[in-house]
Amino acid sequence: MRPIGLARVRGESMLPTLRPGDLLLVRYAARVRPGALVLATFADGTLAVKRAASRRETRSGAPGWWLESDNPEQGVDSRHRGPVPDVDVHAVVLARVWPRPWTDLRRVSRPVPD
Repeated sequence: MRPIGLARVRGESMLPTLRPGDLLLVRYAARVRPGALVLATFADGTLAVKRAASRRETRSGAPGWWLESDNPEQGVDSRHRGPVPDVDVHAVVLARVWPRPWTDLRRVSRPVPD
């Protein structure tokens, strides 16, 4: 069984999907798929939650992931730092556990067209 852990969101780079203070359930060493939210370390040591957009080769030729922010105006991602090697993509986000998803309907509701 792969280890499970918790991660807390800091910053606004993943708005509107995630907000600062959200607590996430993550699975370490899980298989990453395009579109998944992942916990990764950039080359400068920054640990971040980003969206795995696509597979890309790193500058050194190692296999890696192109990681993007959902809110690109607020975040630093692969558009600024390049692809992240597989070894630096640590975990896949399984769920947001706090605040409880059903307590904030503004985040999941959408306007109903007339």
